[in-house]
Amino acid sequence: MDRTDRQRLPRRVRMLWLQAILLWAAALPAWPQIPPSPPATLIPFADAHVHLNDLAMQLALMDRWGATHAVVFWGGRSSNESVAEAAKRHPDRLIPFASISPERSIYRPGWSADDPALLAQLDALLATGLYRGIGEISASHFPASGFAETDYSPTGATMTGIMVLARKYRLPVMVHVEITRTAELQQMLERFPDVPVIWAHGGYTPLFLARRLLDRHPNLHYELSARTWPRHPRSPDYTVLRDGQNVWPEWLALIEAQPHRFLIGTDASHRSADTETMKFASVQNFLVQLSPDARALVARGNLLRLVGIQP
Repeated sequence: MDRTDRQRLPRRVRMLWLQAILLWAAALPAWPQIPPSPPATLIPFADAHVHLNDLAMQLALMDRWGATHAVVFWGGRSSNESVAEAAKRHPDRLIPFASISPERSIYRPGWSADDPALLAQLDALLATGLYRGIGEISASHFPASGFAETDYSPTGATMTGIMVLARKYRLPVMVHVEITRTAELQQMLERFPDVPVIWAHGGYTPLFLARRLLDRHPNLHYELSARTWPRHPRSPDYTVLRDGQNVWPEWLALIEAQPHRFLIGTDASHRSADTETMKFASVQNFLVQLSPDARALVARGNLLRLVGIQP
């Protein structure tokens, strides 16, 4: 074998390996994809989690994907006032929540200083009678694109004041609390057992923690927005899907065992039509996998009961 042959051999080996890998990949089953178009039969649902940035887009998505109601609160391009105004125009569809969440720059200093003026603002909003809940309150939220990290204790003065107001007005509270603050979240739940707490995304907890907290805290409601997406941009284990489409059997077993404790949502924010379509399609894909009795509660019954609407 001359020098040229010795130089060519590694290249030939690499090409053979590449061909083998391509053949192996081609033989793999295709990754399941959630259809981009609505199914022939839509399952009516009440969306527990919408950042209302684009009213027209939201209403169009609700019409197309079977959402009868939606809990709405502010996002990057809206406010408490704009949310309330939208709900006034569509009272049979939109359920407004009021928020003083610390990811917004005007509220963050108040959280850092435990300023009672911040709670006074929320009290004034709730006193109008326009809002049917409080939230989303991102007391503890890991950083994301365009979202600065927040890390305030659920047992701190501001969050405690929010819970006091929820008790005063008999309203549910939606909180975003990361798994790193689970101990304090449990203390908050124990201190306010009469206040319904909706845990946004269920804190992205693994299954065993979800079961443990639901067993310990009757006032906790596990909300599944963003958990039904085929992929989550922050971490692949955030979804409850085993392959981008099918729910893990263990998650289904927990939901079927405690169907009165789960809510469904899209986490809509109206960034693009394609992204929002994926979110709504994922809800339909999830709901069809539940039994009829569990589906009725998770899809609509639980949320509407929490906000005082007859299903």
